This record gives sequence, structure tokens and C-alpha cells, in this order.
Amino acid sequence: MLLIVAQQNDVAALSLVERWRCRGAALITARDLSAPGWKYELPAMRPSQFVAGGSMRSSGDLSGVLTRLPAVSGSELSHVAPEDRSYVSSEMTAFLLAWLSSLSCPVLNRPTPNCLCGPNWRMEEWIYLAARLGIPVRSIRRSTSRADSRGTAPGVPVTIVGQQCFAAVHPLLADYSRRLAAASGAELLEVHFSDAGRDASLQDVFLCPDVSRPEVADAILTLFDSRAPC
Repeated sequence: MLLIVAQQNDVAALSLVERWRCRGAALITARDLSAPGWKYELPAMRPSQFVAGGSMRSSGDLSGVLTRLPAVSGSELSHVAPEDRSYVSSEMTAFLLAWLSSLSCPVLNRPTPNCLCGPNWRMEEWIYLAARLGIPVRSIRRSTSRADSRGTAPGVPVTIVGQQCFAAVHPLLADYSRRLAAASGAELLEVHFSDAGRDASLQDVFLCPDVSRPEVADAILTLFDSRAPC
């Protein structure tokens, strides 16, 4: 069984559920976290029980989890009293962090203390890591003055799934992207460069690439299949 953790209006996540339906794919949203049927013990002596799509399931049946949710947002909790949403969203995020971290099956990306879908670093942190890896970077400037704010061009994206790279760029940029993903511990990553040439510099990094692209979806499925199940 494949599980996708995402917002209820995540179109890419919904497309994967449909694409992987024959593999028992299911979607977990914030509403599922409020449903009865969850069972998670510490220390974990047996598989946990969870609810996805309104149905109770066992973590022992999982062959892979794709996390596209940085944190549970109060906007996803329309079924919770408005005055309680901030507290409930924090508690749900903390619970998901513990539960996802306990799973032994492949989880893309594994949660970190500040994000459920990987190292949700500020751009300064990505630039620092990239520079240490020998990847060309550009300095950035922060300002509280609206007059000093500058828009950023979209850039050229490179999508990394494990060791696979999807982009029409110079091979050196593909290598840079793999190295950045490996060093950050994120097996699913989208790296943006200023252009597609070998002299391009790092421009931006995203933890939730477009997984609705067939080649990316197939690569994720292959990565899951290559790993031992829970």
C-alpha cells in the first residue's frame, strides 16, 4: 500500500492516488487525523493503525509514504472550532512528526523537526550548503523596505528522485542537484538554476516538486519498490 500525506486540495497528490490506485494508494489529510481509529504506541511494539480516506488501516501494509505536507494548517481544519484550530494544528503536526519518523518503510521525504516533508531550510541555508559542495551560488539580500524587494525569475528546474534526475540541463547541473539532495538528506527535491548551461548558479530549492508528471511518478514508484517494506 502506498500512502500520500497532503492537503485535501493538492491536485498533484490526488493525481497520484488515481495513478497508483491498483497499488492501494490512499491519501491522508488533516480531516483523517480527527477520525477515530488511530493507534500509535511508544515504544512501538506492533504496527500502528491509521485512518486514510475514512478507512482504518495498518502501517504493516505500507510499502511507501510520500509526504507533501510541511505542517498541518489551521485552514485545513474547517471541522474544528475556529478558536481551537491553532492549537489543534500544532498538535496534529507534532503527532505526524512522531508517527512518520517511526515508520520503517521508505518515506519521501523523511520529516525533520521543523518540517514534515524534509529540510525546510531558508534560502540562505541552501546557499551555504551548496557553496560548501562547490555549487555556484548567488548572494541574496533581505530588506524590510518594499522598494528594495526584487522579483525572482522562475529559473530552470531539476527534479531529483533518489539518484534519478529529470531536466533538460547540462549534465553538471544534474550532478550538482544530486549532490545537494544527498547532502540535505532529501531524496525528493526540485532545484532551480538560473539557466540550463554549465555555468548556471543555484536559484531556489523546493521540497514538493510536480509529482503529477508521469516520469517523476514512475520514478517514485520504482524507488519505493526497490526498498524493503515496513
